[in-house]
Amino acid sequence: MGVSMEAAKTWVERWEDQQQRYAVDREERFTVICDVTEHLVGGCSRPLLLDLGCGPGSLADRLARRLPNAEIVAVDMDPVLLELGRTHHADAARYVDVVIGEAGWTHALGLGRGLDVAVSTTALHYLPAPKLLEIYRALAGLLRPGGALINGDHFPPEAGPCAHLTAHVGLCRVERTGGHRHEDWESWWVAASADPDLADVFAQREERFRMLPRDEEANHHLPVDRHTELLREAGFRHVAPVWQVGDSAVLVAMKD
Repeated sequence: MGVSMEAAKTWVERWEDQQQRYAVDREERFTVICDVTEHLVGGCSRPLLLDLGCGPGSLADRLARRLPNAEIVAVDMDPVLLELGRTHHADAARYVDVVIGEAGWTHALGLGRGLDVAVSTTALHYLPAPKLLEIYRALAGLLRPGGALINGDHFPPEAGPCAHLTAHVGLCRVERTGGHRHEDWESWWVAASADPDLADVFAQREERFRMLPRDEEANHHLPVDRHTELLREAGFRHVAPVWQVGDSAVLVAMKD
């Protein structure tokens, strides 16, 4: 049984509010990702975009509104968030249930042609460096020449006397903009799990996460310089951050 449209709307809207506690200047970060994507696909009649770790379709929806002719494939491994996206943002993307980086994950996407742009936001930080390298290599193989990966996430600075300042700047920004007043991550999940309308997808989620290796749930948060090294090793020659507030940044990697 699917989630009702009313329930999906409620929980996606609460998700949007909740995420403002964590993604510094979240809406501006989304806008920057859309700006870069639009610039890179200029001239494409029907660009093909891949949203990695799409959650309930937040970025896919914004990209679809900016680029109504785009074909967007949105992937995630969380049954709850995917069902919310499929229901509330049904027209934004084709949603695919897949664990990014598992064997055969790129075939499960059913792309059929070269990607123009792959995007991600607050989704890849839980992966260790060896797994990220595998994923970056896979994406380099999926992207057409001139295509790009655009990743918005929290990238901590290299260790040093000033390392704590980027996080402090971000925290101050969240407090100034009122993001700290929203419910937190844990509260959202607790409340959503108590909604009978979501009972079936939460049962699926419990089974999915019970089967995952423990390391898949870890948060590794590599700095930009380490991501850059991995991306270049994977075949992306041109890598640069294009926006940053605190430790929240948008990193672009282009394929020749």
